[in-house]
Amino acid sequence: MSSSSTAEGERSEFTEVVVVRHGETTWNASRIIQGHLDAELNEVGRQQAVAVAHRLSKEAKPAAIYSSDLKRAAETARTIAKICNLPDVVFDPALRERHIGDVQGLTLQDAVKEKPEAYKAFMSHKRNKQIPGGGESLDQLSERCVSCLYSIVEKHKGERVILVSHGGTIRELYRHASPTRPLHTKIHNTSVSVILVSGDTGRCIVKMCGDTSHLQATSVLENAFGGDKSSA
Repeated sequence: MSSSSTAEGERSEFTEVVVVRHGETTWNASRIIQGHLDAELNEVGRQQAVAVAHRLSKEAKPAAIYSSDLKRAAETARTIAKICNLPDVVFDPALRERHIGDVQGLTLQDAVKEKPEAYKAFMSHKRNKQIPGGGESLDQLSERCVSCLYSIVEKHKGERVILVSHGGTIRELYRHASPTRPLHTKIHNTSVSVILVSGDTGRCIVKMCGDTSHLQATSVLENAFGGDKSSA
């Protein structure tokens, strides 16, 4: 086999997974921790969803689009599907944000005072630390979203797919794909990351992370949760 044929074979082995964070919500703008609570997009978030959809419509057409079932992700995904002329969105709770227990619905400042134990667990770097109030550990979040990723890849070998998810979840997908390279960029609302994933070997290659070049005419929140190292 020629080297060009070999390279082509290697590329076709991978699924190109385009990972998009949902658009902005009022709670993002107010720095309220969302987790599994179901805030909707605000007007800026809807503009961001249209912007990322137009960007993706100019790229190679995906075979499918998957999304968290939470409203902020679902509306973003439906906007992308409509503008890109894609089939119906497939919703999967495994793509949800981390469940953040008792700090959901609070700002960090309020969580420190009102739910100190949950706040400490949320801010902990221990990956097996669950958050009081039904919250997940980082390991639990990683297990569910990475399992979902490979389930999707198995259905779409050699194809391009879009996943619409959340800041904390995307950070865990990146951590799995690139375990030796810490994520230093921010995962802004409707930022685009691209990961090549082999369903045969499990190998991942990060092609792009946190790109927001499509948002030049809209607003990017520098300090929203998920944009920094916290979850939303």
